[in-house]
Amino acid sequence: MAHRLPLLLLATIDPVVRDSMVFGLLTDSPSTVLVRHDIVDDAAGGHLRRVVMDAGGVIEDVEVPLEHACLSCAVREDALPTLRALADDGRWSSLALALPVSGESLPVALALERAMQRGGELSRVRLASVIGAVDLETFADDLLGDDLLAERGLALTADDRRSVGEAVAAQVGHVDVLVTAGDLSGVASDLVEHLRAPDGRRVDGLHDLDLRALLAGTHHADAGRRRLDPLRARAATTPGASGVWSLELASDRPFHPERLVEHVSRLGLPDVRGRGVFWVANRPDSACAWDGAGGQLSIGELESWGRRAPFTRLVMTGVGPHREALRAAFDDILLTDAEARRGLGDWLDRPDVLAPWLGERAPR
Repeated sequence: MAHRLPLLLLATIDPVVRDSMVFGLLTDSPSTVLVRHDIVDDAAGGHLRRVVMDAGGVIEDVEVPLEHACLSCAVREDALPTLRALADDGRWSSLALALPVSGESLPVALALERAMQRGGELSRVRLASVIGAVDLETFADDLLGDDLLAERGLALTADDRRSVGEAVAAQVGHVDVLVTAGDLSGVASDLVEHLRAPDGRRVDGLHDLDLRALLAGTHHADAGRRRLDPLRARAATTPGASGVWSLELASDRPFHPERLVEHVSRLGLPDVRGRGVFWVANRPDSACAWDGAGGQLSIGELESWGRRAPFTRLVMTGVGPHREALRAAFDDILLTDAEARRGLGDWLDRPDVLAPWLGERAPR
């Protein structure tokens, strides 16, 4: 197979950190060309701003009208032909794509991977590394605070109601390489260790990246998807002196639907990062995802259990004296031993209190 140009994908929630990464990358690699996307809201409507640059400066700076409410779709539709043209140009030996601030890297990486298949639009390109970056000075507040992206001017669309914590957790959990800036001692650094991909790498210092190693790597889309798979959530065992902890709450029993509604605030604490999977007694065939960060909790049906034995496993990460309260809430919401022994036969005949969150149950 002919030589394929390596591509780096950059994601962060901090515009200053992103610009520092871009500057360092282009300074260290004069043969790299970078595409940076941003969202511009003005009186004429939303636009996607595309800036193409290399070590010599800005090559192109244009605004493209946004035709899709889904920003990731719009970015991908603009990025693919732009990256292909740059790859075909012949002036550069590597490419980089910097996502809009707060953009999630997983869906873009999957789209790039599809385009890089034989016969695809980017068949001459390979995704070498997905890189994220966080500022340790603000990371704990970003992850565990309740700010919305819109409140910081970082929302991707007018209806983007994600919290800052939700966005940063998705980036940190997915990337191959996580770069940190700021003080390495304390809570933020330990939080990074508990939440980053265990098979990824951490680099402390924006200027300590080994660019040659990044370009020589290979991002595997399936591995990236597994990192954020609720079914695979596991608690980190990294020790730390700052008081950061991860707690795994697991059972083969389902949640009691009414008690889940009643006590969800006890389990979905605002200053705890939670992720995992659960099942409920009145939906025995459904694996349901649990994802909480930045003061927001999202639950939803994920897939059918199929031939797998259903289970409930939530991984909670936080700081402070919440662990025993979380254990107690988890135990209170599960079916009791006596309830479990009675079986699940009557549950489907009861009103479904979870329909507003999980949707209507499939017909029996």
